[in-house]
Amino acid sequence: MPEGHTIHRLAGEHRRAFAGRAVHAESPQGRFAAGALQIDGRVLTEADAHGKHLLLGFDDERWLHIHLGIYGKYAFGPVPAPAPTGAVRLRLKGAEEYADLRGPNVCELLDPAEKKALHARLGPDPLRADADPELAWRRIGRSRTSIGVLLMDQSVVAGVGNIYRAEALFRQGIDPSRPGRDLTREQWTAIWTDLVTLMAEGVRAGRIDTVRPEHTPEAMGRPPRVDDHGGEVYVYRRSGMPCFLCGTEVRTEVLSGRNLFWCPACQTR
Repeated sequence: MPEGHTIHRLAGEHRRAFAGRAVHAESPQGRFAAGALQIDGRVLTEADAHGKHLLLGFDDERWLHIHLGIYGKYAFGPVPAPAPTGAVRLRLKGAEEYADLRGPNVCELLDPAEKKALHARLGPDPLRADADPELAWRRIGRSRTSIGVLLMDQSVVAGVGNIYRAEALFRQGIDPSRPGRDLTREQWTAIWTDLVTLMAEGVRAGRIDTVRPEHTPEAMGRPPRVDDHGGEVYVYRRSGMPCFLCGTEVRTEVLSGRNLFWCPACQTR
């Protein structure tokens, strides 16, 4: 599932391609035909993101809410757009570009009240200017649940996925099994600050890089990472490999249905 930086990049792509202009909307697949008809010809006024939720605002105050889930994908291209192929849930087309959406978990229209309710049930997003990390700390600081689980709970922190979870905890030397209430306020502040920095870099670069300058392949004389996810990381999907810092074997286990990666020597309780 895409992490929050990808959704913020998609919001930026929509602003660049369509903001301030009327768009043609259609649902070649047919599953969003009624919704597409309602926004067809409307001006796209805003493109927003909160966690893993993309929100496109139109001039009639309605919002298109998209959650990609595991299988959702976007493709942008120049007009004239080719004939749709496959299950295209939604095609937005402007004067110069089009965007095809396939396989989202959610594609629906919201009124302002429904959009407000969506924001209310999500935790603070490290990539949003209005994010308040204190809201997350109020829940984390009194929870018996492990910080590894809490960081993946979108009602606690929005936008963090498996990679940012593993990497931020490694960078701060925190065992993912430590209960939230066992963290100090300073440790939470350090995790949040790291997430803000790492995820903003993800928006800029379009990939997740988490290693510090002294641990890059060039600095360490090691081969670059070869992985479908790209980016240089410390522990994510490095199970059984030596930790860059201490040489201990990186471990993995399933936690709340997701693979968790950590270094048992560098990350302590």
